[in-house]
Amino acid sequence: MIEETAVRVEISAARFASQSIFDILRLMLFPASHAAYYPGAQSMAMKVLYEKESLRLLGAQIVGGEGVDKRIDVLATAIRAKMTALGLTELDLSYAPPYSSAKDPVNMAGFMIEDLESEKVRQFHWNEVEDLPYDGSATLLDVRTEGEYRRGHLNGFRNIPLDDLREHLDELDRGKPVYVNCQTGLRSYLACRLLTQYGFSCAHLSGGYWFSYCFFSFCICYFHSFY
Repeated sequence: MIEETAVRVEISAARFASQSIFDILRLMLFPASHAAYYPGAQSMAMKVLYEKESLRLLGAQIVGGEGVDKRIDVLATAIRAKMTALGLTELDLSYAPPYSSAKDPVNMAGFMIEDLESEKVRQFHWNEVEDLPYDGSATLLDVRTEGEYRRGHLNGFRNIPLDDLREHLDELDRGKPVYVNCQTGLRSYLACRLLTQYGFSCAHLSGGYWFSYCFFSFCICYFHSFY
């Protein structure tokens, strides 16, 4: 039996209304509970919400095992202090391989938001997948391994593993937008960075296939409970 802990923090609904907070952005990430090379690391699913204009942190949700309480406490403190999402990159948190990585999952959330705000990368979400252009006017790309793709994939997405992507760039139309998917969002991010450098317009699926479909059945009621 797999035991998971689900935690969340957010500013109150009344404060949302009183401060006219309407334009909310979100991102998903799946960091390890501590340094991946140290035995026993567990994956956690993190969702962070922030306001588009001010970049102020608004809420967070985490599902996982070891370490979720620590991260939600840090995020709750950051929200109470009215920090911006970019401020997460500057937090100097305690580090030792059995307990965290050199860059903590909270730091990584800040770095991801920094990339989005600087337009180094764009993303789309699970609830937008059905609205993607399936008429051939866009390239839909799955950069997982062939084995992962065979075990399940999004309809209409072509499989080119990330390790082979450079060798297939000439097969892709630079005039079409590219929507990229992987298992958790990391490889699709790397693929988008590569494709952007070669002149493609690219967006990647936040949370990846795992969150959108496999992880969906466990977490969607919890994660969708606010935004």
